[in-house]
Amino acid sequence: MFGRSKRVLALDIGSSEIKAMEVVDTGSGIALTGFEATRIGSQNETIFAVKELLKKGNFKTKRCVTAVSGRSVIVRYVTMAQMPIEDLRQAIKFEADKYIPFEVDEVIMDTQILEDGIGDAGAEMKVLLVAVRKSLVEEHLALLNDAGLQPTTIDVDAFALGNAFEARARAQGGLAPEKVVALIDIGANKTNINILKGKTSYFTREVYLAGNDFTEAVSRKFNLDTQEAERLKCEPADQSAEVEEAILPTLDDLGNEIQLSFDYFENQFDRVVEEVYISGGSARLPGLQRAFEGAFEKSVVFWNPLEGIDIRQGVDMKRVNQYAGQLAVGVGLATRARGW
Repeated sequence: MFGRSKRVLALDIGSSEIKAMEVVDTGSGIALTGFEATRIGSQNETIFAVKELLKKGNFKTKRCVTAVSGRSVIVRYVTMAQMPIEDLRQAIKFEADKYIPFEVDEVIMDTQILEDGIGDAGAEMKVLLVAVRKSLVEEHLALLNDAGLQPTTIDVDAFALGNAFEARARAQGGLAPEKVVALIDIGANKTNINILKGKTSYFTREVYLAGNDFTEAVSRKFNLDTQEAERLKCEPADQSAEVEEAILPTLDDLGNEIQLSFDYFENQFDRVVEEVYISGGSARLPGLQRAFEGAFEKSVVFWNPLEGIDIRQGVDMKRVNQYAGQLAVGVGLATRARGW
């Protein structure tokens, strides 16, 4: 059977909910062997929510992969002189203060070459720079250690989103290397944008318009408290038209922010976003597809991050399918079990 060394817990700690997926590397892919989710009452309750989730999930491993996001995570795509990756890692330390709003000794940095040989003489290259404040990573590690977990990798939400999409594409024969797609993951308090060419990320952004803003719009329209508004937003039944009317201004605002991101990418790289893939807890809101297709004038596709993943016996299929659209980040983290 599967060795414990191949088993990992993908832990997606959001602002309002935590999702945990226990997976194993099968040699040809990953298999889901456990799943649990729980809501967070407040940020101070996160550690209690994690411990409760682990207890309920009865997972077989303490090894976990998780991710960070927010304003303490900086992602930049920059142009630098052509050089080997070893030299780049040294050079970026001296260049970083041009691109990040923190002191260099306050962050953990990593870099990757996206394109080299830019220009007639091949004198420049496009480089990805990621910087995360050490304090955020330390807080995250302390929380995981307090919960009795053994973190092996800390990723970034937007890149986990891209890894999930790549995993789905692998199951379908792979990604076209030159095709440009935009991944939009709409969570509770932020929307993640990741634009890929082939399997490489060329643009990421977090927009702080998301599910909570839609809930607030429904709350105002129907004069409901937050909990009742959230329930109506998710299950509008015969009030779909009224809910759509309530959230349309916020949808338009979000669509405009996403379009600005597309415009920036297209101006920087002289490439057009061809398709838009939507995931997240608010992906199926009434009117969202119509509003986005009108705003972007592109095909808008709702995708299931669990496509191509073997779901093992004993996993609550009904519950997993209920959450499927919200598991893009979790699936992306889970792919780390295979070293992707």
